[in-house]
Amino acid sequence: MAKSTKSYEARMLEMEKKEQESLEKAKRYAAQKKELLKRKKAEESKKRTHRLCQIGGAVESVLGAPIEEEDIPKLIGFLKRQEANGKFFSKAMQKEVNTDMEEV
Repeated sequence: MAKSTKSYEARMLEMEKKEQESLEKAKRYAAQKKELLKRKKAEESKKRTHRLCQIGGAVESVLGAPIEEEDIPKLIGFLKRQEANGKFFSKAMQKEVNTDMEEV
């Protein structure tokens, strides 16, 4: 068996250095992952805000007037009643064709 030219202390120092480098690399990867998750969340939030604005605009265009804050509970109540009475809103959102509405 060949005798190692490096002392145990030198080899231990080398291993510790490699271990530190690996830990630092892992920290960098964790930071990059965290940043990606942050960007993803921000993008999803932006899409949600856009979608909610579109929905609000659609409702206001149908009503022909702006929705005031005090109208929101009424709108929610109306939608809940529609669901309780036959899931009319859900059916409409699934794009089921109502033959009566086609003639309009």
